[in-house]
Amino acid sequence: MSFAFIFKTLLGTLLLPPANGLLLLCLAALFRRRRWALGLALAGGGLLLVQSLPPMATALIATLEQRAGPVLSNAAGAQAIVVLGSGLKLEAAEYGGDTANERSLIRLRYGARLARQLGLPLLISGGRPTNADSSEAEAMARIIEREFGVPVRWRETESRDTADNAAMSARILRSAGIHRIVLVTQAFHMPRAKGLFTAAGLEVIPAPTDFKSGKRESFAPFDWLPQANALQTSYYALHEWLGILWMRLAQIAGPSASPS
Repeated sequence: MSFAFIFKTLLGTLLLPPANGLLLLCLAALFRRRRWALGLALAGGGLLLVQSLPPMATALIATLEQRAGPVLSNAAGAQAIVVLGSGLKLEAAEYGGDTANERSLIRLRYGARLARQLGLPLLISGGRPTNADSSEAEAMARIIEREFGVPVRWRETESRDTADNAAMSARILRSAGIHRIVLVTQAFHMPRAKGLFTAAGLEVIPAPTDFKSGKRESFAPFDWLPQANALQTSYYALHEWLGILWMRLAQIAGPSASPS
């Protein structure tokens, strides 16, 4: 595990909710005798509040989903479908071991649908998380083959993040003579994923799924109360924007850098 990967993970954790607000509150408590401590505490509490409001979370995630492109309608020239893993649920007793988590399953379901519609071979990309019995790609392949009846042509099992997904999947596909793909992932994740797969040398047709912002233009009064699911949506949005920033910095730094 590289220093850059550890640094990126630690920095991301501190800058994302809820740690970003809690960090400000902790600093305020630590320096409570200073005049500016109260302002820091108010900033921390206010940050947590804003990130947990559904209208604010929806606005944040929409900035990404608007860049994802529309629902797939034309896959002309595509040679394969790539589905990205997004984590596992470990030790799921009802399934006899590790299985795909909710985000991975959403991607997997849409990938299966497209594989049937388009008749294209399928690649699943995802490495082995810490303490997992198998890689994301292997666990997802079992599900899509046994439960959806869709065969998997390739499994990329060594990646740690989206940048690895792109680089390692591209090597597998290029060796098979494939250069134009349909890429399946959540709409909020698509801008970064598409950028990384394009940088890896593939032509990408986006197939975004799981749009969270939708076409909602108004909110009920209770939507202006803090909610845990809104905090999670804010987390997804800010995580992606940090990832995009890291990706661009890595591209500026050159091939020696380790992008997100």
